Amino acid sequence: MIWAAVGLAVGLVYVVARIIKHRHMQYWLPAYFGQLWRGRRIPRGGPVELILCIADHYEPKGGGASPEVARARVRAWVEDYPRLLGGFRDSDGRPPRHTFFYPAEEYEPEYLDALAGLCRAGFGEVEVHLHHDGDTSANLRRTLRDFTQTLADRHGLLARDPATGAPVFAFIHGNWALDNSGPDGRLCGVNDELDVLIAAGCYADLTMPSAPSPTQTRTINGLYYAVDDPARPKSHDRGTPVGAGPRPPGALLMVQGPLTLDWRHRRVENGCLQASQPPRIDRLDAWLAAGVGVPSRPDWRFVKLHTHGATEANRASLLGPPGVAFHRALAERAAADPGFRFHYVTAREMVNLAHAAEAGWGGTVDQARDYLWTWETSA
Repeated sequence: MIWAAVGLAVGLVYVVARIIKHRHMQYWLPAYFGQLWRGRRIPRGGPVELILCIADHYEPKGGGASPEVARARVRAWVEDYPRLLGGFRDSDGRPPRHTFFYPAEEYEPEYLDALAGLCRAGFGEVEVHLHHDGDTSANLRRTLRDFTQTLADRHGLLARDPATGAPVFAFIHGNWALDNSGPDGRLCGVNDELDVLIAAGCYADLTMPSAPSPTQTRTINGLYYAVDDPARPKSHDRGTPVGAGPRPPGALLMVQGPLTLDWRHRRVENGCLQASQPPRIDRLDAWLAAGVGVPSRPDWRFVKLHTHGATEANRASLLGPPGVAFHRALAERAAADPGFRFHYVTAREMVNLAHAAEAGWGGTVDQARDYLWTWETSA
């Protein structure tokens, strides 16, 4: 009997170990359990200001789509987003706000003009996305310079540096391989990518979490500063939490979404929105419990979700009945609970709010949306 129990236990450990390795959970589980041990998860009770950002890896040409399909994908978002979600309002009276991280390698003036119009109507903003492989630092600099200048000058998109007038931007790395973090060295190629991004005007990276990809960092559920080490890849594996001390020189702000084990539903919660992981109000508690925030404003709960929203199936989830039900449930929760408020924000606004919280901001969320970086919608 004893040996049978031992054998069962060994077999269970083996199966669990295989699952962990297959899903690359070894990268982040130690940090997750460490956060549990230190009480990182936010206790229930007290006021909650949900700061909600949807970062869309927006790829109209994804999957080798024809020009006709890509054009239809953009048109569907421009037409359906205001029609289906435009009636909802957050606690500041603002409609849902979407951040379209548009891939440089998929640039089409027609698509960006259409998205720019949607964004100027108050439904979001456009930021920078890039897929590359075997790249060099010099070529990456040129790519970012040319693309950001085009977005700013031709389409009136992106914030600008108030001192220089140069475009500034938030970034998401295609295929998750920021700073050459893929274990096989593919899908990037640039070990000093963080430094290149900073020099190009990037004020924050929103790539993480990438689980179950092996590019996932050991740091999870954080707003933190990462300093590049050009001698090695994946310099953002660890960093200095926002609010834990002075910002390190030459550091890039990393804005992570939730990555946690949702014990209630027996699943990994990685903040992904797609057809198989639709937006549902029962995921909200896990997002909040991830504890992404700044110590000086424990009531501000930063929830950055990610999606590939251009595809037909994911668009149906985001803009169709699941998305409508989610936004309705948010409003109902706020109406029923005076201690719960929610704020739809873009990536730029979330970054501004993180810096405002770091500086000890005592005002409202709405007043700090343009704390550092602004985008003039009349551009």
